[in-house]
Order: sequence, then C-alpha cells, then structure tokens
Amino acid sequence: MPKSVTKVEIVEVGPRDGLQNESQPFSTEAKLSLINRLIEAGIRRLEVASFVHPKLVPQMADAEAVVAGLSPSDDVIYIGLVLNDRGLDRALATRASGAGIDQIGCVAVASDEFGRANQGQTRSESIEVTKAILKRARAEGIAAQVTLSASFGCPFEGDIPMDRVVAMAAELAEAEPIEIALADTIGAAVPVQVAELFTRVREALPDMPLRGHFHNTRNTAVANAWAALGAGAATLDASIGGLGGCPFAPKATGNVATEDLVYLFERSGFETGVSLPALLDAVNWLQGELGRPTPGMVGRAGGFPPAN
Repeated sequence: MPKSVTKVEIVEVGPRDGLQNESQPFSTEAKLSLINRLIEAGIRRLEVASFVHPKLVPQMADAEAVVAGLSPSDDVIYIGLVLNDRGLDRALATRASGAGIDQIGCVAVASDEFGRANQGQTRSESIEVTKAILKRARAEGIAAQVTLSASFGCPFEGDIPMDRVVAMAAELAEAEPIEIALADTIGAAVPVQVAELFTRVREALPDMPLRGHFHNTRNTAVANAWAALGAGAATLDASIGGLGGCPFAPKATGNVATEDLVYLFERSGFETGVSLPALLDAVNWLQGELGRPTPGMVGRAGGFPPAN
C-alpha cells in the first residue's frame, strides 16, 4: 500500500445498485430516508437513481420523485445513472429547479454478450454511446464519469482480456470523463487480477482518477477493494448492507458492504469520513424495512471493540 494513501472515498451505491435487485417494492419515502441516514453517517457521494426504462428496472421507476425529494447540499454529490440520451434528458431535467442530479454515471461494457443483455448494445456500441453522453454532459455543464462493467469477467463469455479493458479505458478517456471505474460486476475477480488491471490502466492513464466497483459473489470483494486501493484507486463503490446484484447477470450477488469497507479502512488507519456506529444504525433500520438480515458481515457482527 503506498504510504501517500491516507484517505479513501466511499461512493454509496445502495439506493440505486443495491435496491434495483430487490423483489419487494421500496417506496420513494423509504429511499429518501435511507439516503438521509447515509448522509448523516458521513457519506458525501451517493448514487441515488437510475434513469432507465421502468419496465426494465421497476425499482427505479420513481427516479424523478426520489431526486425531487433530495435535500440540496453544497458538500453532497448526488449521482444518476444514465445509459442513453433519453436517460440524460431525464437527469438534466431534474436540475431545472436549481437542485437535482449533480453528476452523471455512464456504463460501457467490456463484453458483447453481457452488453446485449444489460443494455442492448455490443461493446463497441456501448463505447460510442457512452462517449456521446460524456461529451453532451460536459457541454451541459454537468460532471460525468464512466464505469467499465464486466471488466474482470462475464457470465456468458468468461474471462475478459486485460488488453481489451485497458484499450477501452483509453478510448473512453478521450471523451474526458472525470473518473473511470473498473467493475467486477459478477464478483469473479481475485486480488492479484485486480492489482494487475488497475496498475495497467493507471500506467496507460496516469492522470485519470480511478474507482473500484466490486461484488461479493465469491467472497472476494473486500480483498479486491484492498488490492485496488494499493494499485491506484482512491475511490471505491459500496452498498449499505451488501445489497445489490445485477438483473442481467445470472448468480451475481450483492456489492461489497459499505460497513465492511469502512471497518476495514478505518481500523487500518485510513480516513473515510464515515461514522461506523451511525452506518450500523442505518443497516439495522434497513433490515427492518426489508424484513430480513442484510448480507454484510460487520452489520451482523458489529464494530470492534464492542461499544459499551
């Protein structure tokens, strides 16, 4: 781990990536309560909505209502996922009142088969669409970043060549995103693989901020997050309680739990700006709303040393 690394930024994706895979309805009011609890715990960058067709992802059908209910803040960044021009139109419309989405999140897919299942696009098509969104967002005066989905493996094609991911990152960088994320969408990666790919992308794009996005399908997400930090990713996605998955990826389970990463990094001497006790209170509340335990480990065991 580089000695210069002392802070870790956590991007909370639970309100979007976490809830999109839930079978039971989660009301707009409950989503807003979750977002506010996360902010109270210290989270300052949150993925709050997905501007996709409601028939494809029903849990995100209330995207505009969620954004309308957000509390504007100078130090909180609200992210909206956008996959096409129509989605960008919807995200930009939320800003008409002076509030709304602060940042656009785009997705390009490193696998043709997964791209067709997830976005109805081939790999090349997703690159072109994403570049167009990035350029248009910049012209509209809103920051935009991109995630390279299935960077470490595809449920249909298997292993993804690292050369392909590095080349895609370099091509997308031409459209000037503020950040590029490498995503283990199906939870197939291991730390050695993560370290190598992040190192190679860092060497190809030395000035581009990198972010890691890991799912815990095979119980490697926490280790992968640690490896990504050591290889140049100063920012990591996480989902409260470890919720999530992907509707279009067979057997893919939840994201790495926010509380698990906060425990890991804070106990290891890094600053996250997040209060673990407040986060665990939010986990307990979430479990009550869902009517079941969440997958995250620290949410079950609690912090350490135990509170008196």
